[in-house]
Amino acid sequence: MTSAHLAQPIPRVSLNWLLIAQALVIVPFALHIPVSLIVLWLACTFWRIQIFRMRVRMPGTWVKSGLLVGTAGGIFLARGSLVGLDAGAALLIAAFILKMLEMQTRRDALVLIFLGFFCVAVGYLFEDAMLWGLFTLLPIATLLAALIGLQQSAVSSKPASTLMLAVKLLVQAVPLMLLLFLFFPRLDPLWSLPQPSNKALTGLSDSMAPGDIAELSKSASLVFRASFEGPTPPRNQQYWRGLTLEQFDGRRWSQSSRAQVPDAPDWHREGEKLSYSIVMEPTGKPWLMALDVGDVELAGVRQMSDFRWQRRRPIEQSMLYNVNSWPDAVRETVLSDGGRMQNLQLPAKGNPETREFAADLHRRYGKPDALVDALLSYFTEQPFHYTLKPPALGPNSIDDFLFGSRAGFCAHYAGAMTYVLRAAGIPARVVAGYQGGELNPDGNYISVRQFDAHAWVEYWQAGIGWRSVDPTAAVAPARIEQGLEQALAADEDFLADSPMSALRYRHLAWLNSIRLSWDNLNYGWQRWVLGYQGQQQLQVLGRWFSGFETPAFVGGAVVILGLIALWLFKPWRRESDSQLRLFNAFERLLARHGLRRQQGEGAQAFAARAARRFPMHADAIEGFAREFEAQRYAGVCGSVAQLRRRLKYLRRSLPWRLSAVKDRQP
Repeated sequence: MTSAHLAQPIPRVSLNWLLIAQALVIVPFALHIPVSLIVLWLACTFWRIQIFRMRVRMPGTWVKSGLLVGTAGGIFLARGSLVGLDAGAALLIAAFILKMLEMQTRRDALVLIFLGFFCVAVGYLFEDAMLWGLFTLLPIATLLAALIGLQQSAVSSKPASTLMLAVKLLVQAVPLMLLLFLFFPRLDPLWSLPQPSNKALTGLSDSMAPGDIAELSKSASLVFRASFEGPTPPRNQQYWRGLTLEQFDGRRWSQSSRAQVPDAPDWHREGEKLSYSIVMEPTGKPWLMALDVGDVELAGVRQMSDFRWQRRRPIEQSMLYNVNSWPDAVRETVLSDGGRMQNLQLPAKGNPETREFAADLHRRYGKPDALVDALLSYFTEQPFHYTLKPPALGPNSIDDFLFGSRAGFCAHYAGAMTYVLRAAGIPARVVAGYQGGELNPDGNYISVRQFDAHAWVEYWQAGIGWRSVDPTAAVAPARIEQGLEQALAADEDFLADSPMSALRYRHLAWLNSIRLSWDNLNYGWQRWVLGYQGQQQLQVLGRWFSGFETPAFVGGAVVILGLIALWLFKPWRRESDSQLRLFNAFERLLARHGLRRQQGEGAQAFAARAARRFPMHADAIEGFAREFEAQRYAGVCGSVAQLRRRLKYLRRSLPWRLSAVKDRQP
């Protein structure tokens, strides 16, 4: 577009598409921006329509300044800052809204269109699901239609035609988009953005009281999906390690300061290896989930002294990583003095009955394994009950649970067993993570959700190392073998706080089949689109081209690129239009002599201006133009050879020296 064209008013078609595009861009942000911005958008849209109908005037400088200051102040009050992802996205949307109100020329419309494209890209920081990816095609298509509407052509004056052309442009861009997606190198970002504060995240924390896991058991939010290369291990072996809790204050279990040390513990690989990949959802926490004992293949991840894997930065977006685990690995056969003291730590006072019970077990059973078996038998023989709604416990919570209420869930059993083992002189600790998951037969992967949160126990013995034991399995084996829903089926309603969750209706075969199929589609989107990053890209391309020698690969790449270039530029079409090709040569000839054809200037007008510029050669110039117009537009029969001879005569008659005369406009 020329400067004069950019200064012209906005066509009606483009304005209509801009209003539609703005709605499509803003609606998905409704949950992530203050409500006041939605009200501002509706008001500005109504004002803009009234301006177009010539019922109100454009806002003045003072009005626009007041709206800008007021909007920024509202965002600051709603978000507490003007810095960060939340506030930055809100300010971007506010600018997108207010620009529509002050827009007058085509140049302003171009700014608004490009700002709309940027808003669509920013939306991926909040939503990255497959539905969002499909939805973004709508605002992109309408923004392209608005861009086409700004041009001077017959198509740009018709709303349906502009939209159809925009859709065609999108479809034509798909091959290039796929090539860039597959082959363009994935680069790590030079910065990191914090997770939006208004995006609620639930999950494990670095400390645990019994009520915490009970709250997680009410949530159906997805935590991660896992795909195994070989057979999927049985559900009772799916213990996904998250955190190790070694510090107890009488009420809560928490991480010790020792566990924060990035010092990989001593462990040895034994038995068969399990290889699998995990697509983990955003948690806002740095730790990763893996089966014991895992070896994570991911840059920027390190194993801590308590066997957990942790990133340097929190997980703010969906992330794919590969893991190798050895369930039979030997873990830390020699325990340091500091580790022994930490895993025998108990409050100085409290729970006297439990301490006496532990001392009695220690006298009767000398070996740790025998004492653990006796404790599991106690849980099995006594009337313990698995429930998410246990009665409140007093100050001596372990005593009240073991000898009083005898009702609780995994955190009660794991915490009580760890306390007894420590009181009996056996180093022990609580492990918090997830157990089990739902197998999707369509994609052969496991989906682990928040209600799969679980806690179990690790105890240590000399020469053998750490061993895992789950007291919940002794009380409610259905929880381990089948899941939480089956464990609660007798007396509690599963996901009672989420009546609309499709997981509550898994007994309906047709509905469950639709849910699993849709989940499989989303998993494929996460794994092969969102997860197609640096390492996976190298692995995929390595598998594709591993069988090619270097010369063959280079030759094949050249052939493919050549075919793509032929398809894009279509040189055979350009050669078939000999008249236009000769006129383009006529233009280039005059351009070399300092005279360029203006945008939109016809052949006759251009030739007349050239004749005035070079009066000594006016006959040759006008002769070529007349012959071209006669053949091109008047339908006069004439040979291309005759047009070529006129061009050749003009080229010979013009001087060799380039003209230094400035182009004087008529």
